[in-house]
Amino acid sequence: MYFRILYDEATQATSYLLADLDVGTAVLIDPRGTDLPVLNAMLNEHSLQLHWVLLTHQHEAQEAGEQEALSALGAPCIERDCRASDLIVFGNEHLRVLATPGHTSGCLSFLWRDRLFCGDLLTVNLCPHQPLPALPDALWDSVTRKIFTLPAETLLFSCHAHRARSVTNVLEQRRWHPWFCGAGRDEFLSRIATASIDTDNHTDTAANSRRPLFASTNE
Repeated sequence: MYFRILYDEATQATSYLLADLDVGTAVLIDPRGTDLPVLNAMLNEHSLQLHWVLLTHQHEAQEAGEQEALSALGAPCIERDCRASDLIVFGNEHLRVLATPGHTSGCLSFLWRDRLFCGDLLTVNLCPHQPLPALPDALWDSVTRKIFTLPAETLLFSCHAHRARSVTNVLEQRRWHPWFCGAGRDEFLSRIATASIDTDNHTDTAANSRRPLFASTNE
């Protein structure tokens, strides 16, 4: 297997390439249209055929131009309309689709071996395109029932890095995530509602309450 991370320092956007080198097939997760030359170079380096473009989510402001740019990759794009528990096969490998709405209404996560690519599901209030989750109730359920129930050693990969860090694990997030650890559903929803009011009023409270993208014992 072949696994590469593409990180953009200016935006902290992070994309992933997974490939079966024995068969010569690959998938891209959360690629950006502006990275097409680099993405094609990564594929050509090992003569890989791109089978799927997988998007954990998209924001309306991005969709028009981004979809057109990504179509130039020449592979079918999977987002929103994929059914939960579907398997995405490439070569001798596969990913399992998890429906994880919350950050946006149609968020998907992709489970490959011991790694889950979950987009901005854990960012809560740090996404550069969306200050707060679209569906807080659904976000709580997605995180606590689908992410935190995975094995503790499962690696979690985000589509936006924090201080160049794009990976954590389930155990770390269960214990130290600043929005979910030690909180109940009602408390979480109350905090989101308060942050929403602060954002609407353009106060500094929401900005001051922003937490790291990934909880860490080293911060």
